Amino acid sequence: MSVLVDTSVWVEYFRIGNNSEKLDFLIDENLIVTNDLILSELIPFLKVRKQRKLTNLLLDINRLNLSINWGQIIDYQYKCLKKGLNGVGIPDLIIAQNAKQNNCKIYSLDNHFSLMKNILTLKIQI
Repeated sequence: MSVLVDTSVWVEYFRIGNNSEKLDFLIDENLIVTNDLILSELIPFLKVRKQRKLTNLLLDINRLNLSINWGQIIDYQYKCLKKGLNGVGIPDLIIAQNAKQNNCKIYSLDNHFSLMKNILTLKIQI
């Protein structure tokens, strides 16, 4: 099963090498995927730092198409709020929707995904 690696994991990986063993394994097994939302959060900072090689490596990762169903995003936000989960950003809801549409696990260090797991029946990479 593919694993959609969230921005939070990449930032920690690039910055201080946290979670490198897990991410290296997923990379070696060719299990990781990304999407344009995640890339748009990462690549501008890498370009500012002139990290061309790293930028190109990220662009080579299999990319999931984003097909945003805004009605479903509204429903996801409603379900989260109804369960008392406030403050989930629209980008996180889009990532959750994208992972579900493509039957992927989500690998994130963002606590929102763990909290949304049961509400939205997400598959989380541990």
